[in-house]
Order: sequence, then C-alpha cells, then structure tokens
Amino acid sequence: MFLARVIGNIWATKKYQTLTGISLLIIQPVTSDNTNCGAPIIAADTMGAGRGETVIYITASEAVIPLMVDHAPVDASIVGIVDHTNNVID
Repeated sequence: MFLARVIGNIWATKKYQTLTGISLLIIQPVTSDNTNCGAPIIAADTMGAGRGETVIYITASEAVIPLMVDHAPVDASIVGIVDHTNNVID
C-alpha cells in the first residue's frame, strides 16, 4: 500500500465495460511527510475520494480486487482515505 494525494479527475466518455460507474482520479504519490515522490498516476476510486485528500492506494494485479469484478484493466486502486498521520522518527 502507498500514500498519494488526489490532484485531479479523469472524465471518460467511453470506458472498458467493467469500469462503468467507477471514477478515475489522478493521484500524486507522496511520502509519509507529504513530499511528492514519482510521477502522478491514474487510479480507480473505490472510496469516493476528492481533490486534495490523502489516500491509500494499491497497485499491480491486486488493484482489481476492490472493484468487485472478475477482470478490469486497472493498475492502481484507491482503497482508503487518510484522516491523520503520525510520523515516528527513531
């Protein structure tokens, strides 16, 4: 699982059939201290996240699991919305 910040929406007039009704968001991966890391990606939103929110996302073949479909062309899915983080430094 990884952290990201929602930075935008994708509007698609046509999508793969199993993605009907699923929102696609642009997310910026971040570190635990909210520093950008890597390039933005597109993720299927299973939680109802909004712009500016910090989210938890998963990637690879596991990204399809929260979509409740057998097959979907998805590489990343949002599986949680972060309310608060505590950074612990040893």
